[in-house]
Amino acid sequence: MTTTQGARARARMEVTAAIKDEARRQLAAEGAPKLSLRAVARELGMVSSALYRYFPSRDDLLTALIIDAYDSLGEAAETAHAADAGAAAAQRWVTVCEAVRRWALAHPHEYALIYGSPVPGYSAPDTTIQPAARVALVLIGILQDAFERRGLARTPVPAELAPEARRMADELMPGLPPEVAVAMAAAWAQLFGLVGFELFGQFKGVVEDRDRFFRHAAAQLAHGVGLVFP
Repeated sequence: MTTTQGARARARMEVTAAIKDEARRQLAAEGAPKLSLRAVARELGMVSSALYRYFPSRDDLLTALIIDAYDSLGEAAETAHAADAGAAAAQRWVTVCEAVRRWALAHPHEYALIYGSPVPGYSAPDTTIQPAARVALVLIGILQDAFERRGLARTPVPAELAPEARRMADELMPGLPPEVAVAMAAAWAQLFGLVGFELFGQFKGVVEDRDRFFRHAAAQLAHGVGLVFP
């Protein structure tokens, strides 16, 4: 790459970052449904046609923001897990859950973008799937490690759920027993339900000591997927 090409690439990265930053500001102020490329361009002092060279449509910009949010959340979970790598599997599970909560509380509008109400008229493309899976893969990895070390308790699933349980295990969580795959899917939904309830105000007047409450709830989720505390 020539010096000129390098300078152009850096300039493009800087403008792209500025566009995303302004879009996030608008998300915080107006919400995702009202995100407008024209408004972003106006705030940055750009003409709309110039911004379209970076993001051809509102959906392209939304997708970029969604991927960034999933990647940021995933990195937070992975970093927390790596820092607690020597701990027992159940403790690592709680550590990752708490990292998810901390990220959400620090980035409420980005959390709302990826786990809040769907944006009318927007359909996320396949490029969001891999970033969205990062937290789940950390938790599944903890379960796989525990299973290999015979550290998982298993609760049988009803016979009518067995085919679905096998499909989930085969397609989504290879190496884990079907009953653990079912428990993991339920715990996944409960984790983000807990975070969402706190973030969106449903715990107001109900849960006061939210740090200790969440830690206990995350430990209960660990029990639910078969992890055993030392």
